[in-house]
Amino acid sequence: MSRRVGRRQFLAGVGASAGGLPAVAGSTLFGTSTSNRTRNPKNRKRQVNLPPETDAPVDVRGAIYIPARAFNRYQMWRDYDPEIIERDLGYADSVNLNAIRTWMSYEYWLEHPDEHWEALEHFLDTADSYGMRVLLGLFDSVGREPTYENLINDDPLTAVQAFSPSTRTMANRALWDDPRDFIVEFMERYRNDERLLAIEVTNEPGWNQKDIRFFRQMSKTFTLYQGELPLSMGSTSLANNADYLDWGMDILQFHYNFARTTDRYERVLRQANHIQDKIGAPVWLSEWQRIRPGDSFFAEVSGEAAVPDYASLAPTIQKFGTGNFFWSLMIKPAFSLYLREHGVLNGLFHEDGAVWDVDDARSIKAMSGDPEYEGEERTEYPDWANEIEQKAEQAPGEEQPE
Repeated sequence: MSRRVGRRQFLAGVGASAGGLPAVAGSTLFGTSTSNRTRNPKNRKRQVNLPPETDAPVDVRGAIYIPARAFNRYQMWRDYDPEIIERDLGYADSVNLNAIRTWMSYEYWLEHPDEHWEALEHFLDTADSYGMRVLLGLFDSVGREPTYENLINDDPLTAVQAFSPSTRTMANRALWDDPRDFIVEFMERYRNDERLLAIEVTNEPGWNQKDIRFFRQMSKTFTLYQGELPLSMGSTSLANNADYLDWGMDILQFHYNFARTTDRYERVLRQANHIQDKIGAPVWLSEWQRIRPGDSFFAEVSGEAAVPDYASLAPTIQKFGTGNFFWSLMIKPAFSLYLREHGVLNGLFHEDGAVWDVDDARSIKAMSGDPEYEGEERTEYPDWANEIEQKAEQAPGEEQPE
């Protein structure tokens, strides 16, 4: 995997003719050849640590994982239950996943560092026992302030995800020692750990200036202590990666949860593959869900449009061979409070191992080359989340033409 690729060069690729996308003004198509990039002394090589593989149609086949009843990362690690982790990753293995994407909790580490490291060791060992590698993030830029009330709230109607670290910490350089210590301790422990697929700095810093300022500086600590494992950044779009490459990221991510048609989705996947070929770095679709009506992530939906339908999109992703992680392994109310208020549910497996839809399980497993799956199907909201189902029935759903 050859590196480095500059911002201008990357944006030229984003604006190139892949999928008929409009060009970026003043740019040319990757003005530097692969051989020239390889000779650049600033280039580094980081190998993706994939499990042993055959000739599967898709090399990275993953899911986003947070236990069903955890509404944020803090709750995942505070309430860590080894039996639940082993059970849930067993479900992932049943559909031939070879990767899991999840996050640590900086706030829980501040309170109980030893317990967090101990739980992480068990998580990585469990994933490894199933032949899975972990894409592990340290921070998250999505959600509400990590106040104590937000971190512990587990009411399905009001619980929220929390970003990390707090706005106060990100805005005040005098408070940056603790997050740096967190990064350094992690990197010294895990920078060469073969149980990891890659290390994710944070999820979706996007265009928020406070996040960009903070994580640009934190990325310097990640790269300073980097070992053999590649670095990555959870990215809302392909275009954001122009900045992240400049920060030292080795693997590109992009998120595309919902689309109205497969034609639109194919256009983006074609673009991603084009960029991957040109810059010689993996490009992963690290969040996806389904085809549904609506022009945005926060479209108002109801009924069938508010529940999982991975089979509507999985064959398209397989067609392009795109490394991917679907949201999410476990059935649970939407992480976004806005979507949850409209009754949105996502996930593949109930806690007892039944799947929402057998066709979903088969289409996801098919990415390994084996589409066969037999199991119980149950298209019902979990009992503990039935209040969310009532919201779905009341939502004003709005069908839109293609």
